[in-house]
Amino acid sequence: MTIIEYVFAALAAIAAGLINALAGGGTLITFPVLMALGIPAVSANVTNTVALLPGYLGGTFAQANDLKDQKKRLWLFIPAGLLGGLVGGILLLQTGEKLFTNLVPFLILLASTLLAIQNPVRKWLTRRIEQGKATHTSEAWAFFPIFLAAVYGGYFGAGLSVIILAVMGLVLSDNLTRLNALKQGIAFAANFAAALFFVFSGKVNWIVALVMAVGALLGGALGGKLASKVKPNTLRAIVVTIGFTVGIIYLVKTFFLA
Repeated sequence: MTIIEYVFAALAAIAAGLINALAGGGTLITFPVLMALGIPAVSANVTNTVALLPGYLGGTFAQANDLKDQKKRLWLFIPAGLLGGLVGGILLLQTGEKLFTNLVPFLILLASTLLAIQNPVRKWLTRRIEQGKATHTSEAWAFFPIFLAAVYGGYFGAGLSVIILAVMGLVLSDNLTRLNALKQGIAFAANFAAALFFVFSGKVNWIVALVMAVGALLGGALGGKLASKVKPNTLRAIVVTIGFTVGIIYLVKTFFLA
């Protein structure tokens, strides 16, 4: 890769860090950029997961206070996130380059859809909490759905938070702030397990990953400073539009122009 291409990767990571800090969906920016720079689909996804991991860690630490008295839940759901992320990572490397390339348009469109319904899911969850409609059955019921969500997180990841929040909204009776913190911890666990597995896969473009990691941290810090000035809904709408556009372009390119 040329210096200019590394700069593009860094700029994409800065944008992703900022977007993740404000609205979520940064992968919909970085992953297509890595593919556009000529990195094969599987390697691009693996590199993206490793590069953006520090952002998930930062987000988890930022909400640590809301996790302090949720230790029982953490002991239950963090293993589900770790195991699911590992399984998703293994499945990704077993998929093969051609099949994963064919799946890319659908994964991007799925992720864009999940991001688009993030607000309705949050509103639905808030209503359930206010009306006391969350079930009072054993919280252990959520282990398997969260595991399945983490498998998706380890395999591709964009939109994972929406799935986890929806699952928790059916089972856990709690306020949205605490559920958001728990969701962040589970998402970090899934991405950590996948990233740790990818480290030994030989698929990580380490120079790009390091450049992007720095960019993502800078973008996250910038997002924190702009939190009061930028409307998350507006930013989310832009990312969703970009995601659907890129997904449709890849769909046409993969199946109609190949």
